Formats: sequence, C-alpha cells, structure tokens
Amino acid sequence: MKDTNILIVGVGGQGTLLASVLLGKLALEEGFDVKLAEVHGMAQRGGSVVTHVRISETEVYSPLIEEGGADVIIAFEELEAYRWISYLKKDGAIFVNTQQIKPMPVIMGTAEYPEDVVGFLKENAAKVISIDALDIATKCGSVKAVNTVLLGAVAKELPFSKESWLKQIESTVKPKFVELNKTAFEKGYQA
Repeated sequence: MKDTNILIVGVGGQGTLLASVLLGKLALEEGFDVKLAEVHGMAQRGGSVVTHVRISETEVYSPLIEEGGADVIIAFEELEAYRWISYLKKDGAIFVNTQQIKPMPVIMGTAEYPEDVVGFLKENAAKVISIDALDIATKCGSVKAVNTVLLGAVAKELPFSKESWLKQIESTVKPKFVELNKTAFEKGYQA
C-alpha cells in the first residue's frame, strides 16, 4: 500500500469521528503507521467536522493533509463534499452521501445551498461515488449507521479485507450496536 491520505468530512453528530477512529485502528492493526487530526469546532451544534487520516507503510510525519493531497474524501453530506473538494488529488476518489443538511445561514435565508452538488463534484473529480447512505442506514435500523455504510462503500478502495473491517467494527463499536453496524457496512459494501 502506498501512502494514503483520507479526508473524512461531515456535520456534527453524523459519526465522522467514530469512522476515523475505526479506520485508524484498522490500519494500525494491519501494521501501518497512522496519524489522525480532528477539527470539530461546533460539531455538537451541527457544524463542520473534518478528520485527516494519514496511513503509510513507513512513517507519517504530519497528521494534516495539504490541499490537493487527499487520495480519498469520504463526505457524510453534500455541502461538506463541496467545501472540501479542493483537498482531493486530481486522480482521487470522493465518496459522498447524497444527504443535505442545511447550515444555519441557509435556514435563516442569508445564503443558498449550492445546486447540483454531485454534478459539480463529477466535473471536478476523477471518481465520484454518490450513495444514499441515509436511506440505507435507515433501512438497517438507525440513521446513526450512515458512517459504517460509507465505510463499507469505501472499503473496496483500501487494501484491507472485508473480514478485517468487520472484526474492527466488533472491537470498536459499542456491543449493542455491533450487528447493526456490521449490517450497515455490508450494505454499503454492496452498494
């Protein structure tokens, strides 16, 4: 595996931090060096949450991904994908949940939510995978499983076996939510 930079972006409460911890722990257990950096200013109030995950066969010196340096962006919401697309490498892949969570300026009428975000992403990225992770998570039993649906979708881009992912879910997620998250991961993997 070459050095891999993954940016995970979303809105507070969507499970972006759990997703980054799960991914980081998986990479560590597979023998890679990993650095995580979390930025979650107003996360509890629906604000933007960004996690940098850097994975290397050798050593990672800085936890931050520079603009244009992400191999993969996992976006839990369309506007966050739109905001962070400049961090994606020219040949990178972006996985985007088609959910739209309107920020306060849009709700108050002082700003507009961008139109056709997925179309914009397709014009500006080499590979765009859009998935209705909210619908899949809801059908699995909880809207809070959006994170593992997206991890399932991105799992094919990364060199870890499906079994390793599922084992990591078992050891990271609270026991009462393990089966739900394993199901959500499987559905994302198949999507």
